[in-house]
Amino acid sequence: MQRTSLSVIVTTRNEAVNLPACLESVAWADDVLVVDSGSTDATCEIAARHGARVLVHPYHSAGAQKNWALQQVSGPWVLILDADERVSPELAPAIRAVLEQDGPLDGYFLRRQSYFLGHRIRFCGWRDDRVLRLLRLGRGFYDDRLVHETLQLQGQAGQLRAPLLHYTYRSFSEYLDKADRYSERGAADLRQAGRRPSALALLTRPPARFLRMYLLQLGVLDGVWGLLLCTLASYSVWLKYARLYEPNRAATAANAAVTQPAAAAPAHPDTQLRQRKVVP
Repeated sequence: MQRTSLSVIVTTRNEAVNLPACLESVAWADDVLVVDSGSTDATCEIAARHGARVLVHPYHSAGAQKNWALQQVSGPWVLILDADERVSPELAPAIRAVLEQDGPLDGYFLRRQSYFLGHRIRFCGWRDDRVLRLLRLGRGFYDDRLVHETLQLQGQAGQLRAPLLHYTYRSFSEYLDKADRYSERGAADLRQAGRRPSALALLTRPPARFLRMYLLQLGVLDGVWGLLLCTLASYSVWLKYARLYEPNRAATAANAAVTQPAAAAPAHPDTQLRQRKVVP
């Protein structure tokens, strides 16, 4: 039976380490598009060597980047991946079966199997991790959030049981770097929703996150790796709520600067990342 075609979208920035395995796992797809937001490593060159189309587009948010990418493919089915994800050997034929049948559903949730520092995490709230990533083109879009964007499907969704492999942080440095970026964006989302700085949130939400992941979601059964992950997750929550205080300090500094003349700083022209296409 002839199947309908599949486009794969991978959004990247400095993903030279992760990208090769990701692209190799979808080498059977009809079209693979890598949308890069200004990598300074070999991400674009690696993508081109693997036969992917490469477009560079300015980054505003994860959701906006993926919505833009959805406009650059022809479908009729689309699979959306992060560079640290892989289509497992069991998942690839399951996706191909969906394309062959081309049934009434408009999207599919994929069961994500995640690894932390190279170790499989079976609990900590990751056990039932499902992500909506396979859909008919034009049937979904991402909400406007700076972090933890969600794909909104216009139609009915099913679920595939074969796992989507997710290789998260390879080192503590990588986790802390990402926590820094995500906490800043998460604080911006909270601020946009009208949340104010709160000492109570700083005191209660981080330990609540740890207890939920480690005890209620059985992270204790993941051994030392579960303990490390739950501890780092609680730190990320603390950092997000702590950063709600940053604009207050910035505003105070700005008001103080009004009363004192400041030395003029040399002007630097703004630079804007231009959209470009890398041809393999």
